[in-house]
Amino acid sequence: MEAVEAPDPDVFWGFDDVFLFVGLACVSGLVSVLLIKPIHIQSKGVEALSAQFILYGFLFLGLYLMFKLKYARPFWRSLGYRPATGGWWIAPAGVALAFAISAIGALLKTPDLDTPMVRMLSDPATIVLFAVFGSTLGPLCEELAFRGLLQPLLVRSAGPTVGIFAAALPFGVLHLPQYGYSWRHALLITLAGAVFGFVRQAMRSTLAATVMHSAYNFTFFLALMSKREELPALW
Repeated sequence: MEAVEAPDPDVFWGFDDVFLFVGLACVSGLVSVLLIKPIHIQSKGVEALSAQFILYGFLFLGLYLMFKLKYARPFWRSLGYRPATGGWWIAPAGVALAFAISAIGALLKTPDLDTPMVRMLSDPATIVLFAVFGSTLGPLCEELAFRGLLQPLLVRSAGPTVGIFAAALPFGVLHLPQYGYSWRHALLITLAGAVFGFVRQAMRSTLAATVMHSAYNFTFFLALMSKREELPALW
């Protein structure tokens, strides 16, 4: 793996575009709820995933159109979604990161909270559904947003170290409602996000960060399905 290098010279968007993306996320979230609620889906887990799927669809369609219409630039390549040379170790590193974050969580005495997320994962079928979503589309969209769109702009503005952690912070804060506003959970997820960011910067690849994120999430889902208490959910 290469050392963390200088800012990416191919960053052509600005903070105004990031603010527009955030606004679009708020609108997309509202639209997804309005579209899903009238259907009256029995499973809260399926309802949440359906709304998330619609949100991602609107959100990244908007970003795609922004890049195409405003800048006439390609979507995937612009966000750094490219193969990482010599990246065979990335998925195993994601598994190792899950254990490392869990160990840090134990040192911090992170509480095992009865959150809405935990309650939704009360049966094996829902856990499997969440595992598939949380190990594929979820990491893909989160990495495109935080390590593809936001981090390169912050790195260009403040340098690699500050940029990586500045992008990881909102990533952790965004998960606060999911974990009952537990600062320990947010801190641990922020640390994981910083590792994803370091890999993205060092490998010049958002795909690399996505693979690590997917392996990280999948490890926690496996632990949940096997009822292993030493790995509390931190995805």
